Amino acid sequence: MARRPRICPAGMPQHVIQRGNNRQVCFQDFPDKAAYIAFLSRYQREHGVDIHAWVLMSNHTHLLVTPQTDQALSGFMKALGQRYAQYFNFKYERSGTLWEGRFKSCLVDTESYFLQCQRYIELNPVKAGMVQYAGDYQWSSYRCHGYGLKAKWHTPHSCYLAYQPDPDQRLESYRSFVAGPAPEGMDDLIQYTAIAGKPLGTEAFQEEMHTRFGV
Repeated sequence: MARRPRICPAGMPQHVIQRGNNRQVCFQDFPDKAAYIAFLSRYQREHGVDIHAWVLMSNHTHLLVTPQTDQALSGFMKALGQRYAQYFNFKYERSGTLWEGRFKSCLVDTESYFLQCQRYIELNPVKAGMVQYAGDYQWSSYRCHGYGLKAKWHTPHSCYLAYQPDPDQRLESYRSFVAGPAPEGMDDLIQYTAIAGKPLGTEAFQEEMHTRFGV
């Protein structure tokens, strides 16, 4: 059965998930995560991909990105995945596949779903029981959005910047937003659409993506 063609149009946000093969651990210590972030920072510049949100879990990653060209996302993820796998295999004296096939991704509706997806990504460590509070986890974008931490690879999305016009109020409001409950079924929907490759958005957005891209 032919693989479904990947749709990565320039200028449209995508939620990207990459898992370890057979759910194997991909990050065993602090240097592993630091190496992945270093490669991410390098290749997002080389390929032209804006990184809005991220989290590194033990056996998978989530990214919320906007490619600047139609080919940018695939090139970026290929370079990032291959380079980190080389690093990991050399360090742990192993060979073979590190990642589980192609990365999963879906288009994200900026009107209604972007910040919900960003929050979902940043709350992954809390839901996994790794920390009690999103700000306690170093390897996500929450500290950038909730406390103003700067990262050279980070491009805050216009949806986040428009959340509150005043920067200090924005940080406080975003912390309250993340601490509040998500709409019923939202987390399951975000997970499903990314794995299935279906647009995350309103019915009108889904119809538009089907008309424009056949998704």
